[in-house]
Amino acid sequence: MNPISDSLFRVQRLTQRQNMQLLIQLRWIAVIGQVVTISLVHYGFKITLPLLPMALVLAALVATNLAYIYWSQGLHRPVTSRSVFYALLADVLALTIQLYLSGGASNPFIYLYLLQGILSAVLLQSHFTWAVVAASFVGITGLTLFHQPLHVQFASHEGLPSLYIVGVLISFALTSILTIVFLTRVVENMRRRDSRISNMRQRASEEEHILRLGLLATGAAHELGTPMATMSVILGDWQHMPALMKDEDLREDLQEMQRQLLRCKSIVSGVLLSAGETRAEGTKSTTFVNFVEGVVSHWQSHNSLQHFALRNEGVTNFAMLSDTALQQMICNLLDNALEASADWVELSLSNNQDQVRIQVRDRGAGFDAAVLSQLGQCHISTKQERPGRGLGLFLVTNVARALGGRVQVTNLPLHQGGGALVEVCLPQSALAI
Repeated sequence: MNPISDSLFRVQRLTQRQNMQLLIQLRWIAVIGQVVTISLVHYGFKITLPLLPMALVLAALVATNLAYIYWSQGLHRPVTSRSVFYALLADVLALTIQLYLSGGASNPFIYLYLLQGILSAVLLQSHFTWAVVAASFVGITGLTLFHQPLHVQFASHEGLPSLYIVGVLISFALTSILTIVFLTRVVENMRRRDSRISNMRQRASEEEHILRLGLLATGAAHELGTPMATMSVILGDWQHMPALMKDEDLREDLQEMQRQLLRCKSIVSGVLLSAGETRAEGTKSTTFVNFVEGVVSHWQSHNSLQHFALRNEGVTNFAMLSDTALQQMICNLLDNALEASADWVELSLSNNQDQVRIQVRDRGAGFDAAVLSQLGQCHISTKQERPGRGLGLFLVTNVARALGGRVQVTNLPLHQGGGALVEVCLPQSALAI
């Protein structure tokens, strides 16, 4: 099962567990309602009911509900549609027995069967729903033939509504209220499920986009390899020509071209390395602190600013393999901070339990509130006047996600110097050898 399918499966199971909890709450309401109704009919209207058998049915319903509570609390026990189906069948059975003991099909509370059908239609697949409906139909049909009659006079000599009409009204009110309350909460669960699924689809789309960018970059790196090798040969030949080397300015220009060409080759090699090609040549064993210090030293050699500090706040210096993707992620963080705050950037390393925390802070204007919650998505950026469209933080987010980590962006208050703080938390187990 791929990660997206596995996530969808877990979201479905979570929604089913929440629906089961709602069903358990509804059954408690049903138990309380039956106790009140039986007491009112027996003691208030002086209609004789078989209290002991009806109490045993309620006790069985309570025991079943407690068993479902115990079962649903075990996170390792999956709550499936079949579990909800069995719970609804138990409710149908309990209602059928109670109606059998209190007048059968002539009991106005027979309309509560509709509630079971509505719940099954919302919570279950069609075949389970039809099974619940069939069980309800069998129960109603059986109650027309077999039941214990109630010895009660429904007609009213004063012209007031009969007891049967009162019972129908109460039954209608109960069915309507319980249906509305339950369906409202179920729809809320469904909306949360749809929101989670939408977020996962967005994540899959972003990962597909970054994959396409990686394939494009890898293809471009392959294509650039040949012309750069040709240019390197030509520049080497020129540097061995006495006529060209006599001109000091031209000689310096050729040397600078050679240095820039070597830098381009290094970038292309890094792209190929991050794509998994020629990794055996470039990957070497190091430690986390030495790796970050090397990345920072390389970044500082190409950037100058008044204040830069690398703070080690007691981070564990574990052994790891150099990772170009992680190197590019740290450089992206520093580049973004430098663009926001040209004179002041700090990077700190620390531990949070088994997590490695990398924090980059600047003293720029910070992030707009409108885009703060969307940072890390492709084409979302605060740098509207420049190209890039948020690709830097998009890459940072996806590298961190691939390593099992997370990225958090916050604006710092003025009494702390202002600016923005970007925090990347990575599991040490994903980096350590």
